[in-house]
Amino acid sequence: MNASPPIQREPANYTSLGYLRVAAATPSLAIGDAIANAKSILEQANDLAAEGVTLAVFPELCLTGYSAEDLFFSEALMADTQNALQHLCACDMPLLIVGAPWRLCDGRLINCAVAIGNHRVLGMIPKTFLPNYSEYYEQRWFASGASVNETEVHDALGTFHIRVDQLFRLGDALVGAEICEDLWAPVNPGTHAALAGSNIVCNLSASNELVSKSDYREDLVRMTSAKSFCAYVYAGAGVMESTKDVVFGGHCLIAEAGQLLAQSKRFELSPQAVIGDVDLQRLQHDRAQNTTFAQMPRRRAYRIVQADTNLPALTNLHRQYSKQPFVPEDGNEFSARAQEILQIQATGLARRMLAAKTERLVIGLSGGLDSTLAFLVAKDALGKLELPAENLYALTLPGPGTTSGTLTNAHLLAKTTGVSLQEISIEAAVAQHLTDLSHAGEHDVVFENAQARERTQILFNHANQVGGIVVGTGDLSELALGWATFNADQMANYNVNASVPKTLMAYLVRWYAQHRAQTDLAAVLQAVLDTPISPELIPPKNSEISQRTEDLMGPYELHDFFLFHWLRFGASPTKIFALACLSFQDQYSGEVIQHWLAQFFRRFMTQQFKRTTLPPGPKVGSVSLSPRGDWRMPDEAEFTHLVAEVESL
Repeated sequence: MNASPPIQREPANYTSLGYLRVAAATPSLAIGDAIANAKSILEQANDLAAEGVTLAVFPELCLTGYSAEDLFFSEALMADTQNALQHLCACDMPLLIVGAPWRLCDGRLINCAVAIGNHRVLGMIPKTFLPNYSEYYEQRWFASGASVNETEVHDALGTFHIRVDQLFRLGDALVGAEICEDLWAPVNPGTHAALAGSNIVCNLSASNELVSKSDYREDLVRMTSAKSFCAYVYAGAGVMESTKDVVFGGHCLIAEAGQLLAQSKRFELSPQAVIGDVDLQRLQHDRAQNTTFAQMPRRRAYRIVQADTNLPALTNLHRQYSKQPFVPEDGNEFSARAQEILQIQATGLARRMLAAKTERLVIGLSGGLDSTLAFLVAKDALGKLELPAENLYALTLPGPGTTSGTLTNAHLLAKTTGVSLQEISIEAAVAQHLTDLSHAGEHDVVFENAQARERTQILFNHANQVGGIVVGTGDLSELALGWATFNADQMANYNVNASVPKTLMAYLVRWYAQHRAQTDLAAVLQAVLDTPISPELIPPKNSEISQRTEDLMGPYELHDFFLFHWLRFGASPTKIFALACLSFQDQYSGEVIQHWLAQFFRRFMTQQFKRTTLPPGPKVGSVSLSPRGDWRMPDEAEFTHLVAEVESL
């Protein structure tokens, strides 16, 4: 099916797909005026709630100002803080977390993250690590939360607990909190909260600005979210807190499992907020899959406090998904990634040659995209071993469906790289084989597979002749869809493209043409890129390719999108469909996406028997189908329920 104009569909409820909208905010503050600050925070929180935000996080000590210093000893400020918290209980935000000082019954002051929901204080989490170095002097005013044993408070604000080890339930989210320096500690409290089940960790901060500190802060936030498989919501104190020698920038960040979803501009005089939609299902999948996370010791049981259960339905997303998730959108990042991928491929092949004690490689060179990349990698592997180009034995094996265009590509690839090419026609052998089978001559699966198996036989026998190994060329997308002939092009001694999807394949060849190829080779590579993707197993029409893979199987950009979200994040068919509709709304209608998604699941689930017997090949990214590593699945797995779910959408 060809792409058709988009159609209007009912918007997805992204809340039901596991998304939770969160915000990190920096209000405009007046140091020492808790009531005025509460009004400012409440106004900003209500604006965020109107945008569908379910959880909003504000900076450390935002009710009083972090810079209040000895004003923290003021009875009036403590009384105003209590009144300010009462004022904030009017907020309709399902969960609001603000920073405030609090006096314990024994007279000590603590620096707290205050959780507000259901129009009451749900609990307070005290700061554990108090910096007392350089420009920081927090131990003058506050006691560490590590020594707090006042677990329950009966107050005008209600009954709640003050303890580090508590989480707040918000739908499918468990929200924990830590405060500023806690993040910078060797083992941060947020890590313990994550191990106790928190999938969203909040940090209320007053981290001042120094040259390059923001980069380090961003790295900390991202990597903390990565190692704990959580979302991390960081709200930093703003410019109006700046005093004496210290300048605050209002840095707010939201990260999810190592990916930065949003960050604010710094040094703005006006209130700032960033919004992000956290994928709780993705975090759940990653935690379930990662055995290291599962093995980590849990320090203690955490108290779970129920927040508001009335969560708004999200009909849009404050995040974008790339149409090509295997390909970095940033050009500089992709260039670095491309070099690394090619190195992994070539190094893996070189190591396999050393293990096989061979100095020769055999490859089938069709003139198409996959074999071209494998050919370039094979040349690089020989270079690593300081072996000559003539140790690469390239064979082009034209059959009934071969066109002059791809055959020309193959010959020119060999010529421009100094590799000898042997052409062996398989037409007579295939015709004889079909005659022996009493085949009627129709262009059916027998006709197609006979060609693939004849080519594979020649490659392996030639490898025996020269004492080499066969380099496989099939890509990840084809392996996912089973678009390979069992015991034919499915087989090799080592498949360098095994974890390279089709969409990435094209970018790698293009990058090679632009950055590593001389002019004549670059022109050939461009010709390969311009050639329609085809197995060329059906006779051409007027010398033109008559069998285009994407006409039969669907667009590779859709299938690679489906594959990524299915394998990498364990997304349901419903969720994959919703994200595909969102990402490809300018290219494909919902009906087209639905059609190819059903086809994807039919083929993926029924073709595992081919993947079970795959040869080895280097893993280059986070998604692989190796039966020895990333993907282990019974050949007999049922698939009808998956297709039924797609067809019901």
